[in-house]
Amino acid sequence: MNYRTLSLPAVLLALASPVFAQNSAKIDEELTRSVKAGCTTEKVIITTRPGYRAGLADSLQRHGDRVKFQHVSIDAVSAEIHCGDIETLSGFSSVRAISKDAEVRADGLAGTRAPRSTGDTTGASAASANRQDTVARTNAGKKAERGQWVFFETLGVNAARQTVTSELAMLGDVTYDTTEIDSTLVDWSGSSEPTRSAGTFGIAIIDSGIEPAIDFGNRISAFYDFTGGHVRKAAPSDAYGHGTHVAGLIASRFVGVAPFVRLVGLRVLDGKGSGQTSDVVEAIEFATANKDILGIRAINLSLGHPIFEPAATDPLVQAVERAVRAGLVVITASGNFGVNPATGLPGYAGVISPGNAPSSITVAALNTFETVSRADDRVAPYSSRGPSWYDAFAKPDVTAPGHNLLSIAAKGSYLRRLNEKRGGSGDYMRLSGTSMAAAVATGVVALTLDANGTLTPNAVKAVLEYTAIPVKDDQHEVYDALTQGTGGVNGGGAIALAAAIDASQPVGSKWLMYGVPFHTTIGRVPYQWAGSILWGPHHVRGDGVLDENRIAWQTNIVWASGVDEDNIVWGTVEPDEDNIVWGTSDDDGDNIVWGTNFVWATSDDDADNIVWGTSVDEDNIVWGTNIVWGASLIGEDDGDNIVWGTGDDDGDNIVWGTVSADNVVWGNLFESNLVWGADEHDSDNIVWGTGIIWGKGGITGARPAHGQQRRNRR
Repeated sequence: MNYRTLSLPAVLLALASPVFAQNSAKIDEELTRSVKAGCTTEKVIITTRPGYRAGLADSLQRHGDRVKFQHVSIDAVSAEIHCGDIETLSGFSSVRAISKDAEVRADGLAGTRAPRSTGDTTGASAASANRQDTVARTNAGKKAERGQWVFFETLGVNAARQTVTSELAMLGDVTYDTTEIDSTLVDWSGSSEPTRSAGTFGIAIIDSGIEPAIDFGNRISAFYDFTGGHVRKAAPSDAYGHGTHVAGLIASRFVGVAPFVRLVGLRVLDGKGSGQTSDVVEAIEFATANKDILGIRAINLSLGHPIFEPAATDPLVQAVERAVRAGLVVITASGNFGVNPATGLPGYAGVISPGNAPSSITVAALNTFETVSRADDRVAPYSSRGPSWYDAFAKPDVTAPGHNLLSIAAKGSYLRRLNEKRGGSGDYMRLSGTSMAAAVATGVVALTLDANGTLTPNAVKAVLEYTAIPVKDDQHEVYDALTQGTGGVNGGGAIALAAAIDASQPVGSKWLMYGVPFHTTIGRVPYQWAGSILWGPHHVRGDGVLDENRIAWQTNIVWASGVDEDNIVWGTVEPDEDNIVWGTSDDDGDNIVWGTNFVWATSDDDADNIVWGTSVDEDNIVWGTNIVWGASLIGEDDGDNIVWGTGDDDGDNIVWGTVSADNVVWGNLFESNLVWGADEHDSDNIVWGTGIIWGKGGITGARPAHGQQRRNRR
């Protein structure tokens, strides 16, 4: 193949400079593996630099390759190309990255027990159901709702849920004129102004579809199918059942957290719960482009794939980041890779994409044991822990109930049939997973936006994190931030804090209109809020974190990619602050959070209980050669790459080493306080800066001097 002989724009030819060995880093890990295995063709997503997307798509088509989508917002083309051409393409300077169009899957797990029968398992779909079936399903729904009282109470949303439901019942039906739908995305604008449509805004469910169950009434305001290689309007349906279960937890009139919101179904998964990354990216772009027409305020993504590349070039992550910058709250699942099956012990760095998107609200799963009390809540063992692979972002952001949750069983769906084989019956079933947790958190986001629709996505995220209730383990110790984020989602607290905020106040000004107690009473027990937020690599604490409007809450905040030098480069906290997630001290100055005597190994010297990795010199924990397990790759170590620090006590402990062969993500914690890296595509690009100020001026990032850069050395 010779792309130089094709009708490429002249400027592309001028800038193209194939240097294969130097550009192999542009090809993601999974695609590299496929090429080495001798693939013939591969479905890929090629990200270009601005101005080259259309020319590349044209060239691929002329070459005989099949172009599936042009992803306008992220400057990418998804296509099926010959594997022999991948390295050639990577050599063009106009090509930023080549990613595998990876399989994405829903991550729900079967419930731990079958639910009691809550309705007839036979009969026609809701669209054509007779009156008798409608009455039966309504009665089943009301029965399920009574059983959900404990769930709503522990979440702190019972009162708000009942109030908003009664108020919205008087609003009547709301319809949307969809004649202006931008299905081609050619005119994608990325407007960043949040909209307010009291009580009528929608949530986009990007999943396997939504069954038009009676639980939703006429609140499925739009439905589009992306699974055929193009976008088409369709009747709501769900052959797999995962999307309906997720949608039910969010918006069912009987079992949903926010039974008033409207749903926009964007089907990207087939009847087996599988889909392609390109379809998900296209759906995110579609929701973003048409957010005002369809009244969308948030996107739920209870799906994903293992992380194969840094966030800066991950197409899913980049689509999420642009959606957030356009004013949409995006809620993602952290993944169900929390336990190493070889040892049965918890493990870290299992977060999936797009849960590694910095601006998304990434949700881990809680087991509430179906009690009101928060004291017995535990993080579900299967729930993926941070940090994110490659970038080491502090994820998840929060946890939410996700274990054994009751929601709608879509008629005729794969999951419903599976549930019936396990002895379940009825129109409701129980599933477990971070998919369910993300759905619950999405419902809380909807209630938060209903309390204050002027909040930006970053402000909503901060409110959820700040009001979360820290979760403790069996030893009554608070889980670390890489396991639970700031804590369990607290619907009542989030609503109360959101309602007190006047987002019209200028940056740097107080925006709380009245005092808010920093606790929430659940089951007659007051629970203190976390009073902190996770922001990149930082755990920012203090009563004043959310008392004023800050730069960080705005929609134009960009987590620097290290490639295009977007507008904000995040840095470290001031040296005298005590708010680094895996820093060296707590308030006493002597309690190492991630320190010299414990990472995720036991204190004994035989290394029998190290989750993964090996012991080097008896005191230095490193990653093994294959992170996570089975057929799903999260990342690989090159054999000499230490992620966790040196374990010494001389104040020069590197908390994070390198997570990829060419990219130092975390540097020295002390002295010059370098918490940054250099992008592999440009030695001058800095992923993280060195200064951050949580003051009246908001957050600012400082770019370190060129001479301060710390590069990985093999």
